[in-house]
Amino acid sequence: MPSETANRTGPPPSTDRYLNRELSWLDFNARVLELAEDDALPLLERVKYLAIFASNLDEFYMVRIAGLKRRQSTGLTVRSPDGLTIREQLERVTARTQELVQRHSDVFNDDVLPRLQDAGIRIVRWEQLEDEATIRLREYFRDQVFPVLTPLAVDPAHPFPYISGLSLNLAVSVRDPETGAPRFARLKVPNNVPRFVRVAASPGEDGADTATFLPLEDLIAAHLPQLFPGLEVIDHHIFRVTRNADLEVEEDRDEDLLHALERELARRRFGPAVRLEVAEPMDPRILEVLVSELEVSPDDVVHVPGLLDLASLWALYDLDRPELKDETFVPATHPRLSEGETPKSVFATLREGDVLLHHPYHSFATSVQRFIEQAAADPNVLAIKQTLYRTSGDSPIVNALIEAAQAGKQVVVLVEIKARFDEEANISWARSLERAGCHVVYGLVGLKTHCKTALVVRREQGVIRRYCHIGTGNYNPKTARIYEDVGILTADPRVGADLTDLFNTLTGYSRQTNYRTLMVAPYGIRNGLVEKIRREARHAAEGRPSGIRIKVNSLVDEKIIDALYEASQAGVPVELFVRGICALRPGVPGLSETIRVRSIVGRFLEHSRVISFLNGGEAEWWIGSADLMHRNLDRRVEVLLRVCDEAARAQLHETLAPAMAPGVRSWELRSDGCWERLEGRDYQAELLHRIHDLAG
Repeated sequence: MPSETANRTGPPPSTDRYLNRELSWLDFNARVLELAEDDALPLLERVKYLAIFASNLDEFYMVRIAGLKRRQSTGLTVRSPDGLTIREQLERVTARTQELVQRHSDVFNDDVLPRLQDAGIRIVRWEQLEDEATIRLREYFRDQVFPVLTPLAVDPAHPFPYISGLSLNLAVSVRDPETGAPRFARLKVPNNVPRFVRVAASPGEDGADTATFLPLEDLIAAHLPQLFPGLEVIDHHIFRVTRNADLEVEEDRDEDLLHALERELARRRFGPAVRLEVAEPMDPRILEVLVSELEVSPDDVVHVPGLLDLASLWALYDLDRPELKDETFVPATHPRLSEGETPKSVFATLREGDVLLHHPYHSFATSVQRFIEQAAADPNVLAIKQTLYRTSGDSPIVNALIEAAQAGKQVVVLVEIKARFDEEANISWARSLERAGCHVVYGLVGLKTHCKTALVVRREQGVIRRYCHIGTGNYNPKTARIYEDVGILTADPRVGADLTDLFNTLTGYSRQTNYRTLMVAPYGIRNGLVEKIRREARHAAEGRPSGIRIKVNSLVDEKIIDALYEASQAGVPVELFVRGICALRPGVPGLSETIRVRSIVGRFLEHSRVISFLNGGEAEWWIGSADLMHRNLDRRVEVLLRVCDEAARAQLHETLAPAMAPGVRSWELRSDGCWERLEGRDYQAELLHRIHDLAG
């Protein structure tokens, strides 16, 4: 049925031009949930999507909802671009969240759990266990769990204890049998003991292992009398608290940023509560105590049928049951980086032309990682400069940089210690790099350095040559196997000169804003993109070829959205591939009739940022680190690279065009703000097969 917006004549008022950012994010997580609900997918893949949905929602509350509540507490009356007050946004988010949580629980309890049981994977409650299992688990509780438990009483002599964020807890009601006086205690479920306790494992009829698990909170609940000897245990309830985890580092030019961040990290665990999850049913009196002591509103309470914290379902996904998962794949080595099974010199390859990489289809280990490792081991390499935003626990990239410094090379690493939820890991990496003799920089005051860049300086027959990598994803070999990203390896002297200027800006006092092949935020990306979007509108008005394709994680920035609306009104075809948040409203007569928005959520996390302009027939392609959001364009150092290599541009077209083609499994955004699921071909599977075929 046509929407109210679509029936209007002329452009809608300003508040209807944009969709709400927070609700759009919930729509994205709903698309993740739809995959968990899809019984055509392998069973453990559905379990994986249930876990992803839960962890996504945790972070949404810790950051986005926490931010709204913080602004609300200051008394600010500012409205969102779509015209909603903070209170109205929180009300709508709360209602939508409770609806999604109910769906999430229903698909797990009513569909996935029974199917898991049919496949020999059971999650049982204590009362379902046989005597032999209870005897073994009582021993396990005594030896492994009981020693780490700490019951905390709540009474006039014992104030309500601090409840750490995202921890599972038992609210326990007990009674003194002599006085009949009720008592209340809190018991934290330890996070250093497996959440799902293995009850039994045995071979099934088909040879596959069957596995039975007991939730840890059930094991603890069954042994509560041991924790409260001499008291009568009346009841217990499971709850979980989410706290504000968004850091606000007060950056002072005269203070060491590292020390300021460490101080703020110590405060993070004490952030105010923003959500209280309770397992249904819960005694209203206990709930009243929790709401009061945690200082949350009743609107902040999320009632969950069944198990809390389904993010812990990753433990089930890790079971060795390949028949219940997607078929495994091995990333292909880019054909230009090897001769048969023999690796080629990355430097020799790049002197012949650029290499466009597409992860996870192309191996990160045999491309980007090998580039840094070869540079570290090459005696002709004089210097390596790199930005690190996130990396893995045992990072081969960091190890290579350390080896390069120990070999006497100049190594400069910008470690972004403000990368959310990776702050402590990045501080550790920074100190390891410094101890090895690397020059470590922590970024610029007031900005996060989010760009993904590496520069290698090499002496060749008395001449200095620069080799570069610019990508859309982090230097993390683990996420490179599940995140879809693109990157360019190049020896183009213009790119090398640009990265030299960029690193001088990041490490020194340079105020460089103009580059040869780059657009750099916070000074150049928004204005550069708006100018190029308006150029497409001029081409369309003058009858020349025009068209815009943008692939990003999120599209929120109002200036860019308005420029796209103007281009649409000039007749420019606009195709947007947005995985997550989209505040643009497509297909509105008189406003955005030529704009299509598509989202693909699947096996790999679509993470690359790719932008193309038809430009009157002389197409431009750009790749980089920036999403089209205020934070990226105003508060981060981001880089977009113009792709000049003809073969690389053709490869980008061959990658992006099929994603927007008819008959592809995806979601399309309607003018009323709703996403419609479309069935069809699996774009990622087709791309996987094509790249493997090309790799031989």
